[in-house]
Amino acid sequence: MLGYAFCGSFCTHASSLRELERLVQSGYEIQPIFSETVWRTDTRFGRAEELRHAVESLCRREIIHTVVDAEPLGPAIRLDALILAPCTGNTLAKIANGITDTAVCMAAKAHLRRDAPLIISLASNDALSANLRNIATLLSRKCVYFVPMLQDDPEKKPHSLVADVTLLQPTLAAALEGRQFRRLFL
Repeated sequence: MLGYAFCGSFCTHASSLRELERLVQSGYEIQPIFSETVWRTDTRFGRAEELRHAVESLCRREIIHTVVDAEPLGPAIRLDALILAPCTGNTLAKIANGITDTAVCMAAKAHLRRDAPLIISLASNDALSANLRNIATLLSRKCVYFVPMLQDDPEKKPHSLVADVTLLQPTLAAALEGRQFRRLFL
């Protein structure tokens, strides 16, 4: 079973949802996880209730969305891999620094206790500035893998990076073999 966690970066939710659907169609059993912000926040990109319904219908499982419910995702509920798609810069920083005050961060901490793959599909406006050291920190950690990234708008957002979520499945396959898929930056 895979864990699949949604963090903020609401503009990338539609593409992440498409990749989640592809994973389900490929036969993966998925445990969905939402950050508390995703669980409750309506945006111009969609309503929280609609996203919750779509994900629970697709995965046929209730979404984990609290720290308490996420804590067993390592010792008691064993995942083959945990995917964070999208992973915001805020969540990336918290994971890099051992902060577990959200459902997604707790899921990552609990999961990594087993030395099982954590796949990060980053979407951050400060990835090449404030969060660059957090990327480096996580690159040096065992069992952490990144979906290849690119600058989505180098002119208007020179510090931004976003993962090419269409490369999620090959990144997952490589991570399950214990290796990083391709180069990190496209």
